[in-house]
Amino acid sequence: MHESNSTQSQNRMLAALPSDEYQRLQPLLTPAELTLGMVLYETGGPVEYVYFPVNCLISLVVPMEDGSAIEVGLVGNDGMSGFSALIGEALSTDRAIVQIAGRAVRASLAVIGEEFSRGGALHELLFRYMTAHLKLVSQTLACNARHSVEKRLARWLLICKDRVASDDLKLTQEFIAEMLGTRRATVSMAASALQTVGLIEYRRGNIRILDQQGLEGFSCECYRVVKEESDRLLGQRPQRAKARGL
Repeated sequence: MHESNSTQSQNRMLAALPSDEYQRLQPLLTPAELTLGMVLYETGGPVEYVYFPVNCLISLVVPMEDGSAIEVGLVGNDGMSGFSALIGEALSTDRAIVQIAGRAVRASLAVIGEEFSRGGALHELLFRYMTAHLKLVSQTLACNARHSVEKRLARWLLICKDRVASDDLKLTQEFIAEMLGTRRATVSMAASALQTVGLIEYRRGNIRILDQQGLEGFSCECYRVVKEESDRLLGQRPQRAKARGL
């Protein structure tokens, strides 16, 4: 397997590749600084590049006619954006917007498509990632329908934390409200409730998780369900890598 210099700042999908596959891709990967609010793809638009986040976070959102948007997925250091374009969907099915600024690496869709078609470890990892992503989407729908805003906020912050490997999350209440599909005032009250019991600290667009274990206990079961499924699917080493003894 390819070993990164810093396992906490490395994209997990790239780090999981066998050395030969990573070395084949590495010259074709370009560093990218993604800024807050940057739109990578629009709904119905072409996907020219795919992004492997390192310490940034990409939201996949569905725009509504009234100008609002609802989050349907998150891409962090666990995976890759634009994966639907590899399975025959030439146009993006949602808008990809940078939620937390930071570093990523990118490659052209053509390059990743060629590697995907080889049927190697990246092919297997991407299918596992798609399965984990579908679980996140379905569990989020159930969570939004059944659980309180406070519990939904706790779940969402934990998911974000996992995907940027940091307790400090640069997020505004306005952005959180849009992603959770609720009002800013509602998010403000929910954040205040979590802060009052010492689980987070919120000030001027920055949320710091102070007590992860406590936040997990406060959150609904949806965080645990998604994390366990993600760890099960993405924590396994690709079968082809095992066969090579990597």
